[in-house]
Amino acid sequence: MKKIFLILPGIISSTFLIAQEPADALRYSWIISSGTARQQAVGGAMTSLGGDLSAVFVNPAGLGFYKTGDAVITPGFDLSNNKATYFGRTESGKKNNLSFGASGVVLGTGINNKWKKKSGGAAFAFAINRTAGFGSKLLYRGLNNQSSYSQKFLEEIKNNNDKDANHVADGYPFGTSLAFNTYWIDTIDGGTANNYQFQTRAPIATGLIQENSIINKGGITELALGFAGNSKDKYFFGATMGLPFLHYVKEATFTEADATNNTANKFDFASITENLVTDGFGLNLKLGFIYKPKEFIRLGLAVHTPTLYMLTDKYNASVTTNTETYKGQLVQASGTFTNGTDAEFKYWLTTPYRIMASASYVLREIEDVRKQKGFLTADIEYVNYKASSYKTDPEGDNSQSTKDYLKSLNKAIDNAYKAAFNLKVGGELKFTTIMARLGAAYYGNPYKDLGHGEKGNRFQLSGGLGYRNKGIFVDLTYVHTMGKDVNFAYRLQNNPFSAATIKLTGGNILATIGFKI
Repeated sequence: MKKIFLILPGIISSTFLIAQEPADALRYSWIISSGTARQQAVGGAMTSLGGDLSAVFVNPAGLGFYKTGDAVITPGFDLSNNKATYFGRTESGKKNNLSFGASGVVLGTGINNKWKKKSGGAAFAFAINRTAGFGSKLLYRGLNNQSSYSQKFLEEIKNNNDKDANHVADGYPFGTSLAFNTYWIDTIDGGTANNYQFQTRAPIATGLIQENSIINKGGITELALGFAGNSKDKYFFGATMGLPFLHYVKEATFTEADATNNTANKFDFASITENLVTDGFGLNLKLGFIYKPKEFIRLGLAVHTPTLYMLTDKYNASVTTNTETYKGQLVQASGTFTNGTDAEFKYWLTTPYRIMASASYVLREIEDVRKQKGFLTADIEYVNYKASSYKTDPEGDNSQSTKDYLKSLNKAIDNAYKAAFNLKVGGELKFTTIMARLGAAYYGNPYKDLGHGEKGNRFQLSGGLGYRNKGIFVDLTYVHTMGKDVNFAYRLQNNPFSAATIKLTGGNILATIGFKI
């Protein structure tokens, strides 16, 4: 049985805050297309199409098709329903959020008479777009007789070859120390000072009822300044400077309870609650080119540089354990070690680059406008998800231990993820002032198969209507999203662990309202 240790407020370990994980890097890079209602209705394909404000976020060369100007606003509403299956049991988590798509102003060459030439021109755009939304609710539970969350703490102690119970009590203030001081984990009888071994009090063999509840909030909002030019209305080129602002909130509680009615095994339940807030901003560049070999054919190519984010995490955790007649119910929070304040850690994150290629076929204009007109378009996108990497902030913690940890985290990203292709197709038919649109998009699996069920994808079907008349336009779109993903409450090095498999279902309702200027 372990000793009772006096924990002095204000004692802070050298392992002050290490909250990052490979899943964070994927969250900020595995994002689906967003933009105007028109763009979303055709599957998000915009690399060769142009003539839409959302081109500034995809292929800025598409701004070069503007001869006049547009002012656009795109409100939206997101619906999500995640069904998670864990050890054969399925639970649902629903969450709805207000959102918005690409909104802003485009000024084409028609604004300035000296540029008003049929053979060429230029355009500028300033826009804002919700490029990623993190709002979701995930819940799963099941009966596990293979492992315990507490083994994660035991492996941390073992990896550090830590046999000092006093250090275990205060050296890991955001998890292991909390579990030790509340008796989720304990010393093994017979140890001596600086030579203790540790064990879990969770009865794995007889089964643990485990539950994980995660609420995610926030998103990425990007400000963009784009420029495009065209030569002879045949060659279009453009560039966008993007300034994305990232805000992410995670509220997670994992609980495991004794699956039996045995009140003498010194364990009823234990839970860990974690609260993480990540804020920061980044910088990226988008470059693009569109070529029209014929009036009805458009070929596009775009490259998005990696986004360099400068982020700050604020984090706290607490553990509650009930060991029944052994020590009763105890609670300890990380604030015990940090004078009641959240831990803070600054770092840099680089997301993957993206390469997009596209082709569009435009139905040629004819004199009788009552006849159908429109287009067909398709994009293919390459994203190398394992190219994400963490780096210390020059103004933050630059200790060797932190550098070593981020280096190992980058290696874990390389081992966990891979490159993937995304495909987007869509089309539009125009009936005088009314347009009908359909689209589809598939986002490929970013996971390497490590033998734990790692697999994920996204599939979208979209459709919408548009109205254009006398310089005013209104577009309405619905995007239905389906997919699958995985979530690991914990990973273990030397013991079995399981993922919850997630079935994703969601919808996005968008309305773009604009007028010519």
